This record gives sequence, C-alpha cells and structure tokens, in this order.
Amino acid sequence: MTVPLPRAAEARPGPASLWRDRRFLRFWAGQSVSQFGDRISELALPLIAVGALHASAPQVAALTALVWAPNLLAVFLGAWVDGRSDKRRLMVLADVVRALALVSVPVAALFDAVTLGQLYAVAVVTGAAGVLFNNAYSPFFAHLVPRSSYLDANSKLSTSRSASQIAGPALGGVLVQVLTAPVAVLADALSFLASALLVGRIEVSEPAAGGGGPSMLTRAREGLRFVVRHPYLRASLGCCTTVNFFTFVGYSLTVLFASRELDLSAGGIGLAFGVGATGGLLGAVLAPALSRRIGVGRTIVVGAVLFPAPIALLAVAGGPLWVRAGALAGAEFLSGLGVMLFDVNLNSVQTAVIPDRLRSRVAGAFSTVNYGVRPLGALLGGLLGSTLGLRAALLTAAVGGALSVLWLLPSPIPRVRTIDELSAEEQEFSTVA
Repeated sequence: MTVPLPRAAEARPGPASLWRDRRFLRFWAGQSVSQFGDRISELALPLIAVGALHASAPQVAALTALVWAPNLLAVFLGAWVDGRSDKRRLMVLADVVRALALVSVPVAALFDAVTLGQLYAVAVVTGAAGVLFNNAYSPFFAHLVPRSSYLDANSKLSTSRSASQIAGPALGGVLVQVLTAPVAVLADALSFLASALLVGRIEVSEPAAGGGGPSMLTRAREGLRFVVRHPYLRASLGCCTTVNFFTFVGYSLTVLFASRELDLSAGGIGLAFGVGATGGLLGAVLAPALSRRIGVGRTIVVGAVLFPAPIALLAVAGGPLWVRAGALAGAEFLSGLGVMLFDVNLNSVQTAVIPDRLRSRVAGAFSTVNYGVRPLGALLGGLLGSTLGLRAALLTAAVGGALSVLWLLPSPIPRVRTIDELSAEEQEFSTVA
C-alpha cells in the first residue's frame, strides 16, 4: 500500500524560525504549562499515599502502574483516532478530563475523605486521557511543524519538559510542605485547563478522515504490522520497551527510597529532583548540536545507555545528608541528560519515517508495547523492593535498562547521520503496511 507524499506539514512552507511561528509557540506554551503541573503531581500523589495513607511499597508501585495501565489499549485507541479528523478537539478533551480527575483530590481532602482507592481511580482516568492525548498528538505535531524543523521543535518541547523537572519538583515540595499535597495537586489540574485553552486556539489543516474504511481492529493490526516490519521502528520499539520496563522498576521506588532509606524530607526530595533535572535541560539543548557532530543515530545510542545507568548511583547512596541528597541529584542529572539525547533524536527519526495516514495507529501500537510495560515494571519494582530490598531493586533497574542498547546496535539507527536522509528510507518502507 503506497502512501502519498508529500505530507501536509511538508507541503506548507515553514517559517524561517519556529520563534516566528505563532501556532507552534502557542502549542509550546500549553505543553510547557502542563509539564510544570505534572511534575508537582508526580511528587504530590505518591507523598499522599506514603504520608497520609501509609501505603506500602507494593501499593505505591501500584499507583504508578495504574497511571500507565491504559496504554495496554492504546493500539485500539490509536486506530480509532486515525479514523477521526478532529485531533485537536480530542487533545482538548483529554486535557479537560485530566483536570477534572485531579480536582477531585483536593475536593475530597476538604472533607478528609481521600482514600487509596480514589488515588488509584485518578491514576487510571488521567492515564487513559493521557493515552488519548498522545495518540492525537503525533499527527497533530506532524501537521503543525515542517519536517525540516522536527529536531528544533522536539528540542524546544523537551527543553520545557526539562525546565519543568528542574523547578517543578522543588515547587511541588514547597507546596506540599506549606499547603499540603492535595492542594498541590490542584496546580496540575489548572495547568491542564491552561493547555486546553491554548491548544484549542490552534488552527491546523488536518486531512479529512476516510469514511467507510477498514474496521478499527484491522487498522490496529495494520499499525502493529508496520512497526514490527519496519527496521527503524522495530529496533526503537525494542530499545524503548526494555529501557522503560527497567527504569520503571526504579522509578516506582525512587520517592519511597528517598523518603525511607535516604531519610530525605519532601522539600529535600523536590530540591534534589530539581537540581538533578538540570541534566535534562542541558540534554534537550545539546541534543541537536551533538547529533550534528556525531550523527543522530550515535546520539540515540549514547542516550540509551546514559538514561538508565545512573540509577545505580542511587542504589549505593549512603553517608551524610549532603551525600545522600547529592546522589539523588546526581542520578537524576545524568539520567535526565541521557533521556533527552535519546528522546529528542529518536522522536524526530520516528516522525520522519512514519507515513501520515498511519501516525495515530502506529503511535497506539508503540504505546501499547512501550508504555504498556511500564506498569509491569512498576509492579516488579514493588515486588523486588519488598523481597530483595530497595537497593537491589534499583541496581537491577540500572543494569537491565542499560542492556536496552543491544536492540539498537545491529539496526540501521546508529548509521543515521541526519533526519533529511531518511526520506528515501521512508518511501522504501511505506509499502510494508
């Protein structure tokens, strides 16, 4: 099945700079605000479970797992999204749903009625809405940003994400200590409303959805088949799935480990996360420059190892308070640097090689496998933490995650120098679906 080219984003001339593209700037602003809110909730919700509800390691891990569990159905949701032309409206709807779910936490807190069951429900609802947003995001981004600006746009979006990881946890820690965790969650709810307002004002020319096409199941199968047969996507999926599984073994236990084993306060944890997140900011800024120097593919390989390996620093942390806090900050710094080198370049490669008509279903198929393993990793983290101990679980996460690079080495990805050279590859493999 040949996919017609060029795409909508390629057909329109791009601005001289994304700084002059008001539509992209509006989208960037919405995502930046939302990212800052997310960092607060990522700290506040586990602290509610650990502090107010005295949750155990498996219970805290389950909370993390439930956020990502809806991704197991992403392949079907992506197939459904591909059949709709109103991607922007779906993204706005997802933001509003997430805001309403999060608002329920401070409302329940007013009546001293927050329960672990409610936190689980909020995790599932926000996770499902996030899947909807992400599946609509891929085609929306491709029509919003010219192909020549993929790396630049992903770098800018990742820079905001990294900046949020610097200030967000520190702000979240302060809000939790001063206003309590449930009130801190309200900030994230408001950030989703701001994102909905900004995204809702962006006009993007989206192709009309084809009516009377194949069934949703057929489209879902088509997306999975394309990913499995495509050499770039198959290798990147294997790598991402492995690294996500093992990093979530560690991620699900990080706040618990920092609180109980390292004996850090909520403010101290937030500050360490914020300081460490400067690595992500540095990585997002450096990713395009490093890819120009050593190539896009080699930068992805470096990031694949540097992202999970620093978890080992946390596993061996001990000593005085400043050493314990420094180990947490250092692990976060190196990991953030690695994930941005990995994400900025790999996201650009994927955007370049996926045909336009398959974007949402491929994103759904990718999310089902890649993000679907995150809850499994989180649950394994809880199990390992309660049986082998938290330090052993974190060390397992570091070693297993670093081995994800083995998926990339025999693939064509390490040989990619620039995004532009992928045009011929894309046309060659556009018939596999």
